[in-house]
Amino acid sequence: MLSVALRTLRTRWVTFVGSFVALSLGVALLAVMGLALASSLDAPERQPERFAAAPVVVRGQDTLSVPTPIGDRTQKLVHPRAVPEATVGRLRELGTVVADRSFAVRAAKGPGDLVGHPWSTAAFAPYAIDAGRAPRAADEVVVTGDWARPGQRVETDRGTVTVVGTLASRGFENALFYTDARAAELSPKSTQLVVTAGAAAVRAAIGGQGLQVLTGTARRLADADPDRDSEALTAMNALFGTAGGVTAFVSVFVVASTFAFAVAQRRREFGLLRTAGATPGQVRRMVFAEALMVGVTASAAGCALGAYGAPKLAAWMVDGGLAPAWFTIGDFTWPYHVAFWTGLLVALLGVIAASWRAGRTGPTQALREASVDTEAMTWGRSLFGAGLLLTATVTLGLALFSDPGELLHRKTYVSRPMLLITAIALLAPVLVGPLTRLIAWLPAQLPGAGGMLVRENAAAGIRRTAAVAAPVLVTVALAGSLPGATATLNEAKATETREQTVASFVVTPAGDAGFDAATVKRFEAVEGAEVSATSSSAVYVLEDGVALVRSVARAADAGPLARTVRLPLAAGKVSDLDDDSIIVNEEWEKHTVGQRVDVWLGDGTKKSLRIAAVMTTGTGNNGVYVTPANAPGATVDRVDVALAEGADPATVAAALTRAGGHVFTKDQWVQASYPETNRTTRYGFILVLGIALLYTGISLANTMVMATSDRVRELAVLRLAGATRWQVLAMVAGEALMVVAVGGVLGLLVAGLNLAGLWSALGLLSVRSPVRLPWAELGATVGSCAVLAVVCSLAPAALAMRRRAVELAGMHE
Repeated sequence: MLSVALRTLRTRWVTFVGSFVALSLGVALLAVMGLALASSLDAPERQPERFAAAPVVVRGQDTLSVPTPIGDRTQKLVHPRAVPEATVGRLRELGTVVADRSFAVRAAKGPGDLVGHPWSTAAFAPYAIDAGRAPRAADEVVVTGDWARPGQRVETDRGTVTVVGTLASRGFENALFYTDARAAELSPKSTQLVVTAGAAAVRAAIGGQGLQVLTGTARRLADADPDRDSEALTAMNALFGTAGGVTAFVSVFVVASTFAFAVAQRRREFGLLRTAGATPGQVRRMVFAEALMVGVTASAAGCALGAYGAPKLAAWMVDGGLAPAWFTIGDFTWPYHVAFWTGLLVALLGVIAASWRAGRTGPTQALREASVDTEAMTWGRSLFGAGLLLTATVTLGLALFSDPGELLHRKTYVSRPMLLITAIALLAPVLVGPLTRLIAWLPAQLPGAGGMLVRENAAAGIRRTAAVAAPVLVTVALAGSLPGATATLNEAKATETREQTVASFVVTPAGDAGFDAATVKRFEAVEGAEVSATSSSAVYVLEDGVALVRSVARAADAGPLARTVRLPLAAGKVSDLDDDSIIVNEEWEKHTVGQRVDVWLGDGTKKSLRIAAVMTTGTGNNGVYVTPANAPGATVDRVDVALAEGADPATVAAALTRAGGHVFTKDQWVQASYPETNRTTRYGFILVLGIALLYTGISLANTMVMATSDRVRELAVLRLAGATRWQVLAMVAGEALMVVAVGGVLGLLVAGLNLAGLWSALGLLSVRSPVRLPWAELGATVGSCAVLAVVCSLAPAALAMRRRAVELAGMHE
């Protein structure tokens, strides 16, 4: 049978080229992702940047550690503590102590990520002056880079300053260095110090106060966002993991669909083999041998393609800001082994059902001439399809009943469509016939026989229609489910913002530093304005005795809060919030009004608070509310303003603008705070949809060429019956469009079912928001599939009809 399989591959190469290309690309993607994962695991240790030349850095307590029965649980504090003054005094006895400060600065014509520091810390990078001198007055600065020159006046949100010197950029920040005194005025709180002394002496002076003494490479922890490399690599690996899962899923899908259709086309061939004495087992082994040979060659080609593409993908990830600047592909071999054997396994898994069906072919199939598909829906296909559909339905019901919030997580709404896609694809032969007749009903009523032929041909060739519709189903379902889920969640979050905002105006600071007390007083002094000043913080709670959970918190006074915000309360009253209480949401383990709950505040202080009110869960962004007394270190970063009775909105808005900050009306605030899909998720969806569309193109091209080539005699008979060449081509194009429409409707059904589950979960979480279908993406996907299907069906038909119809009608298989 091996020699027969080799001859079959040589003769029917068109049948297998689609599977070969699909497997090659899948293996290449798996090799690339494996190489990227291996390279990320072998990442070099990050070196210190701002404090590379600092002897010792002392940081205040910035981590909360809580003992549990299974070990200590830690969380980063949102408001790190400063080094105690008594400790600073002891450190000064050891050597020079320099307080470090960092604060955002906005300059009219400067970089968007400017940050301010005290001049004394510049030597610890170390920076070297290119031109000019050090700052001596409060309105003098030294800048990094070449965006400003000595003597230039620069307008900033911290006042107008004069550039007196420039420093060579070190690549990791755009900085302005002020005098130490001016920096202390602009950022009074300092959470880390540089000490010119030995590390052992510094540790002895500190004692057991929970402070950190950083030396060597550990000094990188004093840099801004020291974990950004590891976080970027984690996000990158998650992106590649999702893409790899989709690649494996779609590869199996395409290979299985292609082999199933190829077996259906070769019924007479298998019947002849059976007539010649081949056993069912020999036929199955022949089909397996064909898949094995395709799998081996495709996997080898894919590994070679992956070796070529991995460095280019790494460079693209770096350029796009998705990976650290140092990220490159290392020299590893195990990703090639994983990709090769996975490709081979995919090829064999994809042919299991097809080989079994080939083995069941009887000798009488050699005499078969009819093109109408019979028994397109086997009992195994029915059983697996119904089982997967039932599994998808039951798991959705259980999730809605037990934890609807789980359906809002990305890993859930990315993976759930795969289950429904597989179920609908398996049940496609049952759905294709009625759906085809429904879609083609109107065209069939048009004058002429073209519409009727399109309908009957598509309905009669159920296997062909299902094989072509399957890849369209996959792509349309993913294009509707993934962007649709994020758009629906974003709209739900915007709905929450809209419903909770009662204020007529929302004021935010121009920079990242927040409002100082003087500015807040100016807001409160505006006539006709009822002001609620709130700040961002966090609280930490130990749930189930072992999980230390961080919750985003907003600090506000109860009275003004109740007048400017409509919280989604399930129990209690906002007015009951005081310095001894907290407003929580239903996600908390304890969420009964009147209960006391032990929490840790944003600076790590432990406190027992009474639950004053409970909010609904919503999309998960409701967080908690405390009073300013329970948010030490938090600065006001938002001011909600309600209008007093009879107040003029324009007058109040003008007065707020003069007081400082950006003033938004309610509608402007909802628009400005509308959630946006983050870059990693967006690139991930583009990658996933790109992979799906690529595989769809391969499958469509292969299946349409196979199907059209197999119908040469049928098309010739139509010519002999009186149809013109253009009428035949129009019918072929119409059938291609019909089949794409069937796949598009099935894909839209899957997307609709997935988004309906998401919408139900939002409703159970007390969020009433509409479903958002990404019509632009769906239209582009269906349009691309339609163009591919029409081109790939017309091309072989047009080439075949260049010969005389009589010759084509007399052709043998």
